[in-house]
Amino acid sequence: MTHENCCSHDDLDYEEETPIFIGLEDQVPNLDLDVYDPQSDSIIQKSMADYAGKNLIVFFYPADFTFVCPTELKDLNSIYQDIKDNNAELIVVSTDTVFSHKRWVETEGLLKGFGISMVSDRKWEISDLFGVLNENSGNSERGTFIINPDGIIKSIEVVTEPIGRSSSELLRKLKALEFVRTNPWAACPASWNTWDKVLKPSIKIAGKVEESLNQ
Repeated sequence: MTHENCCSHDDLDYEEETPIFIGLEDQVPNLDLDVYDPQSDSIIQKSMADYAGKNLIVFFYPADFTFVCPTELKDLNSIYQDIKDNNAELIVVSTDTVFSHKRWVETEGLLKGFGISMVSDRKWEISDLFGVLNENSGNSERGTFIINPDGIIKSIEVVTEPIGRSSSELLRKLKALEFVRTNPWAACPASWNTWDKVLKPSIKIAGKVEESLNQ
C-alpha cells in the first residue's frame, strides 16, 4: 500500500484555500453597503467611499434579536454625537437582513431612539473580508475596526461573543487616533485621554519616559 497520492500537494490551489483578510494598516476597498437607516426609516445604498475624509468605525455584532447585542448598540447610541464631533462616522454590521434590522429597532426597548446606520451583510462578504465571520453560525463575531480618513485600518478589537464591548473605550481610542493623525510627532501613553500629556518619541527620552511625563 502506498501513501504517495495522499501526501501529494500538486493539486492544491493555495490561493483558493487560504482566506484573505484585511488587517491593521491595510487599505479598505470601496465596498457596497446595504443599509437600514433608522433615522429616516428607509433602506439605502451606500459605499465606503461615502465616508472618505472622516474616521469610520465599523462595528460588527453577532445578530439581531439577541441578548448582549442590544446593550452594546444602546451604549454606542449614547456616544454617537461624540463620535461625530471627532471627525468620525459609525456603522453597525450583522449578517441579518435590513428588514430584520428595522423590526428589531421597532420592538427592542433598548433601541428606542437608535439612530446609527445598520448594514446588512447577508452574503457574508464584509464580515469575511474583515476576518470576523463565524462560518459555523453564519454570524459576525464582535469586531470593531477604526478606519482613518484615508481608508486605512488603524485599530482592531475582537471580543468573544458573551462579552459586550465598552463604548467609552472606543471613543477614547478614536480621540487618540485623531490626535496622533493631526499631530504626527506625538504618541499617546496608556489610558491616554484628551486632558493627559502625550509623548514626543526621541532617543533623548529612551529610558526616561517617567521624567518626560512628569515634566
